[in-house]
Amino acid sequence: MKTNIVILAAVLLLGISSVNIRAEKRADENILTKDAVSNYLVGIKSDNEGLRISCAYFMGEYKVEEAIIPLMKMLNSEKNEDARIMAALSLAKIGTGKAVYAVKQASVLDRSERVRNLCARFYSSLAMEKEKTPDL
Repeated sequence: MKTNIVILAAVLLLGISSVNIRAEKRADENILTKDAVSNYLVGIKSDNEGLRISCAYFMGEYKVEEAIIPLMKMLNSEKNEDARIMAALSLAKIGTGKAVYAVKQASVLDRSERVRNLCARFYSSLAMEKEKTPDL
């Protein structure tokens, strides 16, 4: 009986470690297919709030520049503060001029003080990063 439990535990540990190794390889690749990008772009326009926020998050994580305009629309028109904050964070992570400018504008113009404050933090964080990074 004890032998069976030990064998089962060993098999589980091996299985878990192999899953972690495969996950690390995928995380290092950091590549999205065109289908994944189009699915995220469709998700940002969904009626499901959680799906919109989740898609916005992943577009920022993968720095998908095609998502800048939909994220800007999300930042400007979402009723939910959390959704606007996620859109701003994703735009900040993408980091292009247009995306950063949208975050800067939201830090001044958004109707919510919470959103304005977080956008200001995102923007100042980007400004500090730019100062640290020398231009080549």
